[in-house]
Amino acid sequence: NFYRSLFLKMTSFNIWDYMLTLEQKEYIRSKITTKIKIVEQDIKYLKDATKPIAPENSIGRISRMDAINNKSVAEESLRNTLDKYGKLKNALNNIDNKEFGICQKCKAAINFKRIAFMPEIIRCMKCAK
Repeated sequence: NFYRSLFLKMTSFNIWDYMLTLEQKEYIRSKITTKIKIVEQDIKYLKDATKPIAPENSIGRISRMDAINNKSVAEESLRNTLDKYGKLKNALNNIDNKEFGICQKCKAAINFKRIAFMPEIIRCMKCAK
């Protein structure tokens, strides 16, 4: 019983002790907004890069194979970028939520520096592994 109560004291936390300050949230909000603008530009570029390669283009066989390979790489990048865009939009919508900055898996506070670097994350370093 003693160890159980000690464990509970060590692992329990008050969510209010780990909430981000208004200044930190505003900093993160500006980072998210900037990242969204960059990602939107990336999406435009990648959509152009993933357009079908017209067979009537007079390029050599090796060049065509290279273009097809580049197109598949661009398609994968587009999928990843669209995923990141969705996560950034979600973070922007949830930044004023009291649970923003709390790991969704273990419920521990996520380090502010980690959130500032990757505002779209929802897990702490330990749970992200």
